[in-house]
Amino acid sequence: MVRLAPHCWIFALAVLLWGAVGQGTGHAENLKISSIRVHNHGDYTRFVLDMSQPAKPSIFTLADPYRVVIDLPDVDWAEDANSGKEGEGLVAGYRFGHFRPGNSRIVIDMTRPGKIAKVFALPPGDGKGHRFVIDLETTSRDAFLASAGWPKDQKVVAAQPRTPIIEPRKKGKYVVVIDPGHGGVDPGATGRTGLIEKNVSLSVAKELRNKLEKTGRYDVVMTRDKDVFYSLDDRVEIARKAGADLFISLHADTIKDPQISGLSVYTLSEKASDKAAAELASKENRADVIAGVNIHKESSDVSMILIELSQRETMNRSVAFAETLMPQLKKETTLLRNTHRYAGFVVLKAPDVPSVLLELGFLSNKTDEKNLKSSRWQANVARGITSSVDQHFKNEELGGYYTSRQAFLK
Repeated sequence: MVRLAPHCWIFALAVLLWGAVGQGTGHAENLKISSIRVHNHGDYTRFVLDMSQPAKPSIFTLADPYRVVIDLPDVDWAEDANSGKEGEGLVAGYRFGHFRPGNSRIVIDMTRPGKIAKVFALPPGDGKGHRFVIDLETTSRDAFLASAGWPKDQKVVAAQPRTPIIEPRKKGKYVVVIDPGHGGVDPGATGRTGLIEKNVSLSVAKELRNKLEKTGRYDVVMTRDKDVFYSLDDRVEIARKAGADLFISLHADTIKDPQISGLSVYTLSEKASDKAAAELASKENRADVIAGVNIHKESSDVSMILIELSQRETMNRSVAFAETLMPQLKKETTLLRNTHRYAGFVVLKAPDVPSVLLELGFLSNKTDEKNLKSSRWQANVARGITSSVDQHFKNEELGGYYTSRQAFLK
């Protein structure tokens, strides 16, 4: 059923009736959304979905930040529907994508507290197809909080771990887990020309996987190999269940200063190495909030490991790999000054898996964005990472992961 605030029940009934008619038409293909439109009418803001067929969405609101979440069955999104597009009026922006198997999600960010004033459907007519309409009106924070929250009958409020089937580890092979940042309903950053972080990270991840597998020395696991959403805890759990010997998370963010460019490497620390590192970690750690995931469930495994002595060796091995990466990647691309940085990224918090996060470059910089979309540049960087992985395990086999940074830089 459609789940709305109590004052919207009459409109919910209309949507249910409309959806029931659609179910009887025998549609078997995925729902297609050709466009999303937002228009400010002054006293209300209208949000419209242009769809190929009727659907029965689940709609609810979440606070801090103020959001409207629309859950739908699997959707085929039009290529020109830009995720993260700016809005008008009450709508600050929105994003959409695959959330979990059988479920797509749209998340609307609101500029201030708003209520769902109307929800209705329009059948095809006047040269337009099926339309689903939501009207939003301003309300008080107290009123918003009174109706916001996870639907009581929603059994699953967080994306469930979808760990890929892991084959038994082959003798003599190391397990490397590659984590393409963002995905699905969480697009990540958007570049100057519209390049989206989730696409860049996945493209580089596939190139890296191919190069690592080609060596014949590694079993490679991807946390995602298509445009789907995985929560931050999912990604950590995938690495641990795979028995990972190394975890590499790939990102390409934006920054306020468009002149800043270059690749950087992050390892875990409770204390960030600088303000920029702290801001970046905070931004990345909000990925679950961005996707509309219930994050009230704390993972004791994650929340207690940051400074535990049991993790000290893992953190040292992560640092050793980061310092192995820098000289290799310097041969392939420009590095950010003070290349190795520290911050509290959630995806780096597995207590028993050496982990690094690579910021491949900044989509806010013209040169970096040009590189990030270049298949040749992606291949070169993947080659540098592969060489670093080789060197890292060679050092560990020799018992030398505490080797000085000066030795690596020779």
